[in-house]
Amino acid sequence: KMAGDSRFPDVDSDGSEKSEEMEIVVNVGGVRQVFYGDNLNQYPETRLAELVNCLSGGYDSIFSLCDDYDPGKREFYFDRDPDAFKCIIDVYYFGEIHMKKGICPICFKNEMEFWKVDLQFLDDCCKAHLSEKKEELEEIARRVQLILDDLGVDASESRWKKCQKCIWKFLEKPESSYPARVIAVLSFLFILISSVVMCVGTIPDLQVVDAEGNRMEHPTLDSIETACIGWFTMEYVLRLISSPNKLHFALSFMNIVDVLAILPFYVSLTLTHLGAKLMELSNVQQAVQALRIMRIARIFKLARHSSGLQTLTYALKRSFKELGLLLMYLAVGIFVFSALGYTMEQSHPETLFKSIPQSFWWAIITMTTVGYGDIYPKTTLGKLNAAISFLCGVIAIALPIHPIINNFVRYYNKQRVLETAAKHELELMELNSAEGKAAGSRSELEDLSRESKEAPFYSSRIKVSHSDTFIHLLSEEKHHRTRLQSCK
Repeated sequence: KMAGDSRFPDVDSDGSEKSEEMEIVVNVGGVRQVFYGDNLNQYPETRLAELVNCLSGGYDSIFSLCDDYDPGKREFYFDRDPDAFKCIIDVYYFGEIHMKKGICPICFKNEMEFWKVDLQFLDDCCKAHLSEKKEELEEIARRVQLILDDLGVDASESRWKKCQKCIWKFLEKPESSYPARVIAVLSFLFILISSVVMCVGTIPDLQVVDAEGNRMEHPTLDSIETACIGWFTMEYVLRLISSPNKLHFALSFMNIVDVLAILPFYVSLTLTHLGAKLMELSNVQQAVQALRIMRIARIFKLARHSSGLQTLTYALKRSFKELGLLLMYLAVGIFVFSALGYTMEQSHPETLFKSIPQSFWWAIITMTTVGYGDIYPKTTLGKLNAAISFLCGVIAIALPIHPIINNFVRYYNKQRVLETAAKHELELMELNSAEGKAAGSRSELEDLSRESKEAPFYSSRIKVSHSDTFIHLLSEEKHHRTRLQSCK
């Protein structure tokens, strides 16, 4: 019927109206834009370029591309975001697209897909913002999936698999239950106690002398250390057994730290009891002492229980460029000022600058404003060089600090936002699930479906009510508000 409507767009009798000279009007969310065919046909695969050539195909072709059409005004209507559309049409004039501030990158990507504009036209700075948002959404999805995996119970799983999941949640997810939170606090206390015992054991007044006159740790402190190592060993073994991916678990940085914190105790114990038969006792004691120093690695176990330490680690990882610049500035300054200091101090008979490599130490402690005073200039030019060196050192250290702090704050805030977003996503899922249950049976939908087969009018109404993009002619229904307008 519509194909023979008198309001159909005017074309030549032979249907050969030149698309390059055509003028079309596009109304996106109430914002009208006028386009010419020669501009749009630069990118023939886009939706706007297809509008130029769809008029001769009838209303079926027109409504496959737009939400509504006014043949009198030759105006196409779209229920889309007008702000994003204003950015997208830049591709027809400038060959590239920039996102305006305040537009969601994911929504903007969806808008580009709707208008059939390739993402390659998006500027590099906007692509970086888009990829960052994608990573955030993937992180939210990953967190939600982890929570759902913890809540879900698969009846087909064996009893051993269920037991593994319970142990993993018990040791790795303190927020899952009150006993898990208690275990996390106990693990944290054992780490602190072990670190304190390691430090206190080096106090001479608390050490004891063995039969050979050598100082050793007090037996009480040694017993506490053994108990802490027993806890760490049991915790690591249980986590390894219950881990879903044991290879990934073993190669994880924090788990490698756990092994380094546990291993020296057993190696030193083995050397003490068996090594004496293979080598001199003094060599065994030196090896044991060296291994005991490795116990300082257990302080890094605190990062497993501290989000602040994890944030600091990530901020430093993201700040390698700034840290590299800092080291480069200091390296150049150290080399230059140590060479100048050595040259200027050669005229003094009691110079402390014996060589340029020895002067590196003076340049390091001067540029970092430590100044031990073991090496210092004695000539006037040398003192002037020292003054300039520590001023340059202050500037070199201060410059990269601000970006590093920004990385820390940005990541910390991002983690809080992602955590909140994951909780909100779960709340929405619970709400949708509750609404689905409250809806009851699908008898009403079946009735509507039956009525739609009997009456085409109801069928069209159902189609309109379930469409996110369909809008009526603005000239026919002024009171109609679309979902997009209601959101605004």
